[in-house]
Amino acid sequence: MANSIHQFEIEGLKDGQINFADYKGKKILLVNVASECGLTPQYRQLQDLYKATKGQIEIVGCPANNFGAQEPGNDEQIASFCSLNYGITFPMTSKISVKGEDMHPLYQFVTQKSQNGVEDSEVKWNFQKYIFNEEGLLQEVIAPTVEPLDDTVLAALGITLDV
Repeated sequence: MANSIHQFEIEGLKDGQINFADYKGKKILLVNVASECGLTPQYRQLQDLYKATKGQIEIVGCPANNFGAQEPGNDEQIASFCSLNYGITFPMTSKISVKGEDMHPLYQFVTQKSQNGVEDSEVKWNFQKYIFNEEGLLQEVIAPTVEPLDDTVLAALGITLDV
C-alpha cells in the first residue's frame, strides 16, 4: 500500500504546524505557489474554491522560490501579500523548496513513485496541482497552467460549482 500524505507535518506560514493527518476523510489540493509569477492570479480562484467547498476539500499552498526567483519574500512578506491581495484563508506552509537537492521531504513524497506509490512527476512551474483522495493517496497531477476552477480540477476533486 502506498504511503499517505497524512504522514506529514510541516511548518505553517502563520499558524504553527500543518498536520496532514487532520485532513483524513477530505480530498487535498496541494499547490506550490509564488507571489511574482504570471500565474499568481490563480490565488483568487484557489481562495474562491476553498470558500465554496469549505469542509469538503482542503487546499494547502506551498510557497516556493524554485522558478525564476518568483517568490523572493520571507514568510511574513508572503503571508502579508496573500492576505492583502487575495484574502487567502486556506492553510499555507512556510516557504519550502519543491525541486532540486534541497527539495522538502513533502515534495520528495509527492514527486517520487517510490514514496507515493502512484507516479513519478516533476514540478514543472509554480501552481502545479497535486490532488490526494480522502485516504491521502495521490490521485492526480495537474499542470500549472490549468486554473483551479477548471473542469479538470473540479472533476478530479469530485465537485461541481456554480461560480
